[in-house]
Amino acid sequence: MTSFADPAKPDHVAIIMDGNGRWASGRGLKRIFGHRKGVEAVRRTVEAARLSGIRYLTLFAFSSENWKRPKDEVSDIMELISIFIHRELQNYHAQNMRFQMIGEREGLGPKVLGALEAAEHLTRGNTGLHVVVAVNYGSRAEIARAAVALAREAVDGRISPDEINEALISGRLDTAGIPDPDLIIRTSGEQRLSNFLMWQSAYSELVFLPCLWPEFSRDMFDEALREYARRTRRFGGVDEPASAMTGS
Repeated sequence: MTSFADPAKPDHVAIIMDGNGRWASGRGLKRIFGHRKGVEAVRRTVEAARLSGIRYLTLFAFSSENWKRPKDEVSDIMELISIFIHRELQNYHAQNMRFQMIGEREGLGPKVLGALEAAEHLTRGNTGLHVVVAVNYGSRAEIARAAVALAREAVDGRISPDEINEALISGRLDTAGIPDPDLIIRTSGEQRLSNFLMWQSAYSELVFLPCLWPEFSRDMFDEALREYARRTRRFGGVDEPASAMTGS
């Protein structure tokens, strides 16, 4: 589903938080120090989104491909996610924020999964900024899971294969009920989606920033919003001439 509420401001911002390891390596530090510094950028970004009136913020915290990294780094990242949630949850809950996880829960350790599910449970009724945390997430796997779910429904006779359409597929994705991202930001200068929200990003505006994630600031967030406001989203259509819009 796509939001058309205010063409000048995104309803949903998604961020690929890239560059923690390079930030640390460039300073002669272990990669874990980059991830720790990146947590500070997460805090800044959540606050910036809240103050900007963004309704949905999706953060790509850990991809399904990140399991290939050294075990100690993976363990450190999972520990940081769980610590961040434990430390910030009550404050965010008091600010009426809602948390939701997308990604495969199977395979996650009990500590990080417990923290994520506790955050979901506590904040489920909140109506402020909706923070979506992508953990153990991969878009191809997500689409495959949706296909399996629809195939099972067809085998059970609950739907006909001919009824399967974009809306049904969207409704079986992890992001069911969440508007598609209007704006996707990626830090570190890399210019690719890296298996992130590929179905949902069909008409997203993409902004690639040269800064590494630990350096991401409120000013950079605001500049990405300004860049978004400068663009014209056509969703496959064309701009109407001013005369057609005014009736002259």
